[in-house]
Formats: sequence, C-alpha cells, structure tokens
Amino acid sequence: MKIGFSTGSVALNDVRRGIDIATHTKTNAIELSALREQELVPLLRLIDKLQNELSIFEYIAFHAPSKREKLSEEAIVSKLKKVADLGWAIIVHPDAIENFELWKTLGRAVCIENMDKRKATGRTAAQLKPFFDQLPEATFCFDIGHARQIDPTMLEAETMLREFHGRLRQVHMSYVNSQSQHERLNYESILAYQRVAHWIDNSIPIILETPVEQDEVVEEISLAKKVFELVHLDTEEEPQNHQIRN
Repeated sequence: MKIGFSTGSVALNDVRRGIDIATHTKTNAIELSALREQELVPLLRLIDKLQNELSIFEYIAFHAPSKREKLSEEAIVSKLKKVADLGWAIIVHPDAIENFELWKTLGRAVCIENMDKRKATGRTAAQLKPFFDQLPEATFCFDIGHARQIDPTMLEAETMLREFHGRLRQVHMSYVNSQSQHERLNYESILAYQRVAHWIDNSIPIILETPVEQDEVVEEISLAKKVFELVHLDTEEEPQNHQIRN
C-alpha cells in the first residue's frame, strides 16, 4: 500500500521539513502542498533542488492553490505545467477552475477533489460531474473526510466512488469536524470509512491530512490501514479492479 502525508499536515508552511519527516519515517507517498498561492512559486523552485530526496517516494502528488489572490488563472496553470511534466497528480479544488480550456492543457495531471460544506460546489457526485464532463482526462482525488462530513451515512461517498471509480487516482484521509478542520483519525471515522473501503483498490495511494507530530506518524498510518482491514480482495465482483493505475 502506498501511504503518506501531505506536507501541510506534518509541517505547516514548511515543505522542506515535511519532506524530511516523511523521509525519516519511511513513508512511501507524499503530497507537496502549495495550498496557499504564495507557496506556489517557492515550492516549484524547491522541487529542482530536492530530486534526490523525492526519488525515494513511490507516489508524489502536488496540491495546487485553493484560491487565487494575485496570480491570474492563466499564470497558475502555466506554472503548474512543470508539475504535469513530471507525471505527478495535481490536486485541484473545483471552484478554482473557471477556464476549462486552460486546465485541459494539463491533461490527466488535473486531479479534482471533492469538497467540504464550506464550498458552494464540488461536494457531491452531481456537482462534480460537470467538471469531469468538461475535463475528460481529469482524475479524481477522493477526500473521504469531506464526503463523510457532507453525508455521515456514507451513501454520497459510495455514489462518488461508483460514478468516478475509473478516475480515482488518490485518496485524502482525515477526520473532518463540523468546522471543516482536519483532525486525526478516530474510532468513529474509521468505522465510517470501512463502509466504502471495498471501492478503493490497494494500489490507490492514501494521503493523510491529519495534523501529527513526527513521533505520531507511524501510529497514524497504522490507524489508516485499519480502514482496509475488512476488505476482501478475492471476492467475485471487485469494483476496485476498474480503477486507474498510477
């Protein structure tokens, strides 16, 4: 299983430290976070200097800015072309997409994430569908914590996984509270996530967005793995067999 952390979770505003923590704790996946626009250019510059450190990871993703402040949409997409050329998934919030023709130039690198209750769109399968219709090569970042916040029964989560199973490229995992803050996994969230775990093939990378200290990384990964303990991969019908492989 490919599993690791967002740098923004283990080292807020310090990608270099996030990479160091991931390296020393021997995780095999990582998401480099430029969630804030001002983090984008420094992170792109840093990538060139960290090729050796990053080469140990089996899976690398890059989180694009969640909203524009000073840069135009065209400028952001142009800068993200460097990431697309590396073959990494670029995690994008739906409401950051206005000009679909611009984002089409990034092809399959665009990985659209489902949203929490703070956002006006992208929260459900029905709201995500127009984005995928306009961006046919785009893949899907399934945020299981967002999905549970929107619908604690996990029916909407299952609908998203059923509708977009062929696009699924990675999973964001954390406990998302009623204020839309990411917290560490707990018993309640693990039980909820187990209800849809059979839709997630073990080749799909899991990126944890739980805020942890370095000495808590191994324990949190162990909790995440519990989500998949009850999944039987040898059943006759496996919807996860149809997932996109990385």
